[in-house]
Amino acid sequence: METKEISRIALGAFLITAGIGHLTFARKKFQAQVPDWVPLKKDDTVVYSGIAEILLGTATIVTPKKYRKTMGKVVATFFAAVLPGNIAQYQNRKDSFGLNTDNRRLGRLFMQAPLIGWALKSTDE
Repeated sequence: METKEISRIALGAFLITAGIGHLTFARKKFQAQVPDWVPLKKDDTVVYSGIAEILLGTATIVTPKKYRKTMGKVVATFFAAVLPGNIAQYQNRKDSFGLNTDNRRLGRLFMQAPLIGWALKSTDE
């Protein structure tokens, strides 16, 4: 198995695990990242995004080779779309996932770019 394939499968597993966390063990923690301007209940937003992550992770793993690049763009777009939640967590100083200082919350903002890169690179066939 080549490195790119391992990376793509790991990305899918990461998304599935995060999605499961949204629905179960980390549900309350993820609510800290939902901006107040989202017109849904925070718990509903967390559940819907968890379902989306499970579906995206599964699709990342099983998508046929000729569609993987498109799948990578979809996942990268998802990672970009959740950035406002990370910004809201920073601006509102909400503690969650060990992000209990301004510096840690700020540092988290810079994690979206590597996630987007991971999605694009691991699916670029």
